[in-house]
Amino acid sequence: MKTTPNSGIPSPDSPVIEAAGGILWRETQNGPELALVHRERYDDWSLPKGKREPGETWQETALREVFEETGLRAELVDYAGAIGYPVGNRAKVVLYWKMRVTGKQSFVPNDEVDRMVWLPIHEAIKKATYADERILLQNQQAAED
Repeated sequence: MKTTPNSGIPSPDSPVIEAAGGILWRETQNGPELALVHRERYDDWSLPKGKREPGETWQETALREVFEETGLRAELVDYAGAIGYPVGNRAKVVLYWKMRVTGKQSFVPNDEVDRMVWLPIHEAIKKATYADERILLQNQQAAED
């Protein structure tokens, strides 16, 4: 895997499938909640994410994908970590940022995502389909405590 000089982050010409997403937070009277999306095609609950387009920064990809999958605008708060997994005969790497919702938009179902839920982090950890995303959320929970 090629990396951007001095960053350790894969470069755009890498043979690796590159994606980015967000741990989307909002504050409520009962404390912080985060968003999980349901993709009917896979029947899974996951963090919003998607493939990086040519010329995009990782952060631009994360913000665009969160908006495309949820209809919500957000701002980056902090880098949250990365996960990687095989996809066929290739590898996929997904970089995540913690994000805060801006404005008063509502979720809009779309071609990829049919549902979205807001959950306290301990419930989101239980509901998330994929172990690597559960671990990422557990690390975020530990950082918050």
